Amino acid sequence: MIIHRLIALHFNYEKNARAFFELQAKDAFEWLQQGGVEIGPGTSMLDLGCGHGHPGRLCTSAGAEVTFADYEDLRLEEMKDGPFRQVDLNNADLSSYGQFDLVMCSNVLEHLADPNHLLHNLSKLLKPGGVFYLSWTNWLSPWGGHEFSPWHYLGKTSGPIHTVGKNLFRTYIGTVLKTIRAQPGLAVQRMAPRYYNELAFLTRLPLAREFLTWNCALQIRRTDATG
Repeated sequence: MIIHRLIALHFNYEKNARAFFELQAKDAFEWLQQGGVEIGPGTSMLDLGCGHGHPGRLCTSAGAEVTFADYEDLRLEEMKDGPFRQVDLNNADLSSYGQFDLVMCSNVLEHLADPNHLLHNLSKLLKPGGVFYLSWTNWLSPWGGHEFSPWHYLGKTSGPIHTVGKNLFRTYIGTVLKTIRAQPGLAVQRMAPRYYNELAFLTRLPLAREFLTWNCALQIRRTDATG
């Protein structure tokens, strides 16, 4: 459980931003390993919506071959030696980006105007047997409004950084799960409230999970053998 450590770091975010994102990435990395996902030499990995590139950096350190992708290249200098692909996840032809053993997409979905474009094309980025790690902040989460939380519960839709309908969009765990599960060849293997993944049972409680999960993490595997 790292949520208390993240909250402590967030109080002085400007000073602690790097430590904040490194802690998030390490927690996701370890959760995947606990779920039987091998990350090491021979693993091809895509850090999708990479931002500063912390998940990709961890996987590179473990020996994986990492490609970074985002709308613009905001990676830290020490990560800019790795290959980078520009991508607009609202409309990109994802079949042109290659297939990977592991795709990690962290805190991106809620910022997409058309999240279904990504959700309907997850398998195009995965080799058969590959894993897609998807985590995002669902709208009814205590942090759903981001910097203007918890006032989103009272109808507030904008803050200094984010505005609903512009760069923040309402997403719901139940809807995302339904969309993914409707696709042949994909299986949701595990789900948990990110930052306190020991309480995974919360994500099995319809409706309650929308409020009790600060950030939802899914481990999705491509199960078909062709392609």
